Amino acid sequence: MRRTHQLAPDPVDARQFEVAVKHLANSLDFGQVDSVFHGAGLEYAQSRLYVPGDAVKYIDWKVSARVGKLFVKEFHETKQLPLYLLLDTSASMCVSSLPLSKYAWAIRAATGMALAAQSAVTPVGLLGCGAADLHIRPTLSRNIVMEWSHRLRRHDFTEATSLARRARELAPSLRRRTTIVVLSDLHDPGSLEALQVLAQQHDCVVLHFEDPAERGVAGTGFFRGREAESGEAFLGRGGRPWVDTSAWKAELTRFGIDYLHLPTDEPMVGKLRHFLKHRVRGPGAVR
Repeated sequence: MRRTHQLAPDPVDARQFEVAVKHLANSLDFGQVDSVFHGAGLEYAQSRLYVPGDAVKYIDWKVSARVGKLFVKEFHETKQLPLYLLLDTSASMCVSSLPLSKYAWAIRAATGMALAAQSAVTPVGLLGCGAADLHIRPTLSRNIVMEWSHRLRRHDFTEATSLARRARELAPSLRRRTTIVVLSDLHDPGSLEALQVLAQQHDCVVLHFEDPAERGVAGTGFFRGREAESGEAFLGRGGRPWVDTSAWKAELTRFGIDYLHLPTDEPMVGKLRHFLKHRVRGPGAVR
């Protein structure tokens, strides 16, 4: 049997967590005018006769009272693109030199964006990019969002990354254009190519989380370390970053993928809000 190593990467309790993510959602969504997720809402199309199995909440009571038969309202499909969150749940996301790890910040950001998007009538799906099988289809249910966010707050931190594989598997299942937001530390070397393929048909965003320790340990010279996901030993050198953010940004934006670097030792909420607000002008608007 495979051993699990559970941890709570966020030091706050469940109530404090919910307050934090709802505050983040509110900062991303100040209503229809200022929302960074501009939803078109559900536009009324027509009313038709009720069919057993139709949702009661869509009954058109005015028409039903006038005609004497039950009618239900039909709506045009929302014009807002569905949102898919690809959340990296691998071991490297949990390695942290600060109270809040990359993983804890990623969960907060994912939950806040999901709640803000749903407020704009945007269905939100989630795909875990670790070893565990976690796939939530796009939904407008806030309860489902809070359910997966609390579930993710405790997980097996020995998971290996599967970002590239999950991205490749997701592509064929998307039947319409979708906004895809990746929340990761980009330790999967094959993810660049997989995201470039997704970006050919979908609106893609990468939120790159980085712990300050990953920038290298200045003045240490050479050192031995162990990779969090594979357990393999390696020889590193102080002062050299593990991930070249400028190179990643250049490659991603070249394929029309918006990129945001989010160091965990810098203010994050304002930076994220500014990024999302300005990219509503269209894919590629933020560089």
